[in-house]
Amino acid sequence: MNAPAQKGQAGPGRRSVCAHCARPVVACICRWISPVESAVRLLILQHPMEVSNAKGSARLLHLSVAGSTLVAGEVFDPAQLGELLALEGRRAVLLYPDTPDDRSLAMPAPPPLTPELLHAPELLLLVVLDGTWRKSRKMLYLNPLLHALPRLPLNDMPPSRYRIRKAHAPDQLSTLEAACHALGEIEGDHARFLPLSRAFDDLIDAFVLNQGRL
Repeated sequence: MNAPAQKGQAGPGRRSVCAHCARPVVACICRWISPVESAVRLLILQHPMEVSNAKGSARLLHLSVAGSTLVAGEVFDPAQLGELLALEGRRAVLLYPDTPDDRSLAMPAPPPLTPELLHAPELLLLVVLDGTWRKSRKMLYLNPLLHALPRLPLNDMPPSRYRIRKAHAPDQLSTLEAACHALGEIEGDHARFLPLSRAFDDLIDAFVLNQGRL
């Protein structure tokens, strides 16, 4: 990730950027960071069009979950992606449903997810795609290394509270909501991730209150 500018500094004609959250100072999200530990390592692959999205949840997720990695891109260099997926020698699992539409895109069926893998969170790398449904599907399609990952679908999901974006279905969550739910399922401790979910709610409330100018 590129090193952000120091807080309060900016080039000619550019807004000052927070050194920690890499957001413009006037839209800094640091007050909503809610640190949380997880035995699972988190790898967030972010579509480039989401990087400057003021209401996006991936950066807040990354800044809050200890040991997480956030990388922006649509088509990743296979060598770079291979290194990311082999982080700490962990087993990578993709947080994504296995849908029949994948076959229409000529993507192979993913390998099965063995229950034993989920019983050892300290050996797990959870890969999350950050983007709209269409963007995330394109990212999956364009990166064959992701095809080879077992997939973790979400079950018994709560209703999404991400009320400022359009979803294709009521159970489609924001990146932060989906990751928190998945981590809570894997670790058997949803309560640990509730403060982060609530902090995200507060961020969205502030965005709505400021009429999208956050």
